[in-house]
Amino acid sequence: MLPVLQSSAAGELRIADAVELLSDKFKLSEEDRQLRLPSGRQTTMANRVHWAKTYLKQAGLVENTKRGFFKITNLGSKALAEQPVKIDIKYLLKFPEFRDFRERGSEESGDQTAD
Repeated sequence: MLPVLQSSAAGELRIADAVELLSDKFKLSEEDRQLRLPSGRQTTMANRVHWAKTYLKQAGLVENTKRGFFKITNLGSKALAEQPVKIDIKYLLKFPEFRDFRERGSEESGDQTAD
């Protein structure tokens, strides 16, 4: 998730541009860039970027600006200033908003299994 947050540090970014930027950063081959999820509806890289952005948003580190675009928040800038080695679930759990998000998800999936 750290590279997604870093990519938004320069300002508003289109998600599709983040996918391309990060594919270039990680020097993905064309074959890797085209690799799709089993559903065939989305590339694996786009899926990973979207989920990373979703988790960062739930923690308050990025915000949606308009459809398909996002930018870093002040909280996200502060997080980058800490120079974390990585941002993962464990890191995001220090943000109350992310913990609330996780708890809501647990409650929802718990309700489904109770039926």
